Amino acid sequence: MIVTIKHQLNEFQHACRAKDLRVTPQRIEIFKELAEATDHPTAEKLHQRLVERMPTLSLDTVYRTLGTFSEMGLINKVETTESQAHFEVSCTQHHHLVCERCKRIIDFMWQQVDDADLPEETKFLGNFNRRNVVVYGICKNCLQ
Repeated sequence: MIVTIKHQLNEFQHACRAKDLRVTPQRIEIFKELAEATDHPTAEKLHQRLVERMPTLSLDTVYRTLGTFSEMGLINKVETTESQAHFEVSCTQHHHLVCERCKRIIDFMWQQVDDADLPEETKFLGNFNRRNVVVYGICKNCLQ
């Protein structure tokens, strides 16, 4: 199923209202820019893109908004070894390849990991229901 930006924005607004989060123009634009992004941007990159059309938007607002969205499960924070967090709007379960040279983050599917049972010893550590594999290496562009 192809998910359009319009559909994602409708779902986003519905989810915000369901969680008693006001739907403001800033929140809509931040979510929309992130939904259209293909590069897993940082808060700083998002701010640079948005400030062109929203000159009064502060970097602090972008950081706080992304934090709120992430806490509420509206977006994903992509965990990497870098000090800056990267973000995405995701409609499907997937994992990430991170190029150690250019820092590009590439999505990939790994159904065997998604379907596999967790090791037996993890059952005694609690109830865990989300998986995310991050693989580091050198992308094909940097290898050339």
